[in-house]
Amino acid sequence: MSPAPAQVFAALGDPQRLELLRRLGAGAESATALAQHATISRQAVVKHLRVLESAGVVAAHRDGREVLFAVRPEALAESSRWLDDVAAGWDRRLADLKKAAELG
Repeated sequence: MSPAPAQVFAALGDPQRLELLRRLGAGAESATALAQHATISRQAVVKHLRVLESAGVVAAHRDGREVLFAVRPEALAESSRWLDDVAAGWDRRLADLKKAAELG
């Protein structure tokens, strides 16, 4: 089941989580590896990753002794489609408003 766009947007509403997601865009990494390049502690990185995971934006899987986190692009794609639908609705409304103003 795909996450609701509201969950995804709430999870992405934090600059630290956006940065973690950007880093994970290059490939799966452990919390320890992510923390090495972050300005926050490993524990804070893990908390942010759990928020992203609960929103369905990243998935964790075990690789030996490490837990690796990877982006779930399908969750982002669904939220992107939702934004596209909202934008298309606004485009239609603005076009209707323009027509009404030109006729007026």
